[in-house]
Amino acid sequence: MSDDDSEPDEAPLLSTSLLWKIVAGLAALSVASLLLSYGATRYGAWLAQDGRTESEEPVAVTIGQDTLVLPANMFRFAEQRKTGGADQVDIVVTWPEMKGYSAATAARFNKAADDGNLLFLQYSQSVMSRDMSGRLEPIYRRLFSGEPQSGPGGLVLHRLDPKAGYGEEVILTGDESGETPFVARCILPKTARDATSSDCQRDIHVGRDLTLLYRFSSALLPQWRELERSVRRFSDQRLNLSP
Repeated sequence: MSDDDSEPDEAPLLSTSLLWKIVAGLAALSVASLLLSYGATRYGAWLAQDGRTESEEPVAVTIGQDTLVLPANMFRFAEQRKTGGADQVDIVVTWPEMKGYSAATAARFNKAADDGNLLFLQYSQSVMSRDMSGRLEPIYRRLFSGEPQSGPGGLVLHRLDPKAGYGEEVILTGDESGETPFVARCILPKTARDATSSDCQRDIHVGRDLTLLYRFSSALLPQWRELERSVRRFSDQRLNLSP
């Protein structure tokens, strides 16, 4: 190697102009971080409300052949809170009261953890001829793997074939000999403290042609009979079935 090759490179690693650009960029990032932090705080406070209202003014929403009349304070999304036609409606209600958002229940709506105090209901036009109860025999039972196990509240827990594509989901069934057995899909938490508001879900047919998908905490599984009755009664009371 020649002497010229061995000499250290005396050229500055950063030019003055590039250095000032980096400093300016860092300053801009610092300002942006402050703005984002402020914005996140404001957004977090807004998100905690999730566009909610305390108004109980009735809102009539038509989905296909069915019309639901719901208090404004039950709507999960503000843009759905309007009279007229819709593809689906998402609502949140307290359990077991089945009431909407209010100043008295705000803390329950804003809790980060969930102990089964809220239900999430979604109404949409039916696209399948069978609801979850109707899918038990022709579909789910064929996917069961291993021996059934005892579940909460007298339910029976069925694990699914790993090849079925359901991941860690399990099926819980009750009243299997009845005309409409209770069937729910759940991802059960490792501990009760890990429960979320949507560990479990069940869909049922209501009205003329609606599918109601309701999500609930696994903490409510011991109350599955009361849960099912309350959800069906709630829907029946809010459906306008007049011709």
